[in-house]
Amino acid sequence: MKRALEEAHRSLWHAPPNPAVGCVLLPTAGAPILGHTQPPGHRHAEADALARARELGVATAGATVFVTLEPCSHFGRTPPCADALVEARVARVVVAVQDPNPLVAGRGIERLRAAGIQVEVGLLDREAREINIGFFSRMVRGVPWVRMKIAASLDGRTALDNGRSQWITGAAARADGHAWRARAGAVLTGIGTVLEDDPRLDVREVETPRQPLRVIVDSRLETPPGARILQSPGSVLIYAAQDDVVRRAALEARGAEVALCPGPSGKVDLSAMLRDLARRGINELHVEAGHKLNGSLLREGLVDEFLIYLAPKLLGLGREMLRFGPLQSLDEAVGLRFLEVQPVGEDLRIRARPPGRERF
Repeated sequence: MKRALEEAHRSLWHAPPNPAVGCVLLPTAGAPILGHTQPPGHRHAEADALARARELGVATAGATVFVTLEPCSHFGRTPPCADALVEARVARVVVAVQDPNPLVAGRGIERLRAAGIQVEVGLLDREAREINIGFFSRMVRGVPWVRMKIAASLDGRTALDNGRSQWITGAAARADGHAWRARAGAVLTGIGTVLEDDPRLDVREVETPRQPLRVIVDSRLETPPGARILQSPGSVLIYAAQDDVVRRAALEARGAEVALCPGPSGKVDLSAMLRDLARRGINELHVEAGHKLNGSLLREGLVDEFLIYLAPKLLGLGREMLRFGPLQSLDEAVGLRFLEVQPVGEDLRIRARPPGRERF
């Protein structure tokens, strides 16, 4: 199953909106055969392993199959994997975790058992859920998994007082941040960052099979038509609270999609925005924004995970990571649980979550 999880990890950058799944097929004779989820519209992990077995001339009857997510039982862009396993006459299937998709949700396991296949569920289930934390979030909560990335100095500054921020962290940390961008379905920023920094927010520092959707929270449609974020490659989605026919037409002429999502006080309804992104198939939302939007997402309880890169520098006066509060007592502080603290080049990468965030 650990080997199957490694296979699943290979799919993280091309599987979305499908889950990243790994499979290990153990034939009655011969070496294990590996499979993992291919890009949307192509083979799922089980079908991939079975196809490789056929290519090698390996008999699958009586085999044991280890798979990180319950085999699908419905027709989508590909046929059901549960049926493929039945047709392959495997004897035993070990499943890490049940599929949260209501179209599956135990039906794949039932179909296998009804065909006389021995099925076991729960081996390394926590690790399997973690690989597909965004898929589970979208299926169970109806919103993407929101991961907020921040690059800052050791004293918590994301830019100098004059707004300059390139570069606080080193090349290794920037490349690592791009790898996290690449696995997300969408990258989110705010109009303040677009106007101040004019970022591209595409994936450049690492190889990627696809570019994530770029999303701008822009309540008054102030994104300049010449902004670099509107350049290829990739698509751009702008959420606005107030419509402006002329500005919208100019942005749409540049290829951007504008979605109205009005909320209180003339600003974008962030919760409704996340639900809409989930409907669009976004599993993981990678946030790279300024302190105001970061603070708004935190205040509304919408941040699931922090990805923070700390550079061994002190900047003194400057821009903060998030703006919220003021708090009246330390008891009101936002508590976090460290998942990981790891050096990346000369910098430090910290992953942290509010306690219990992934319990769904």
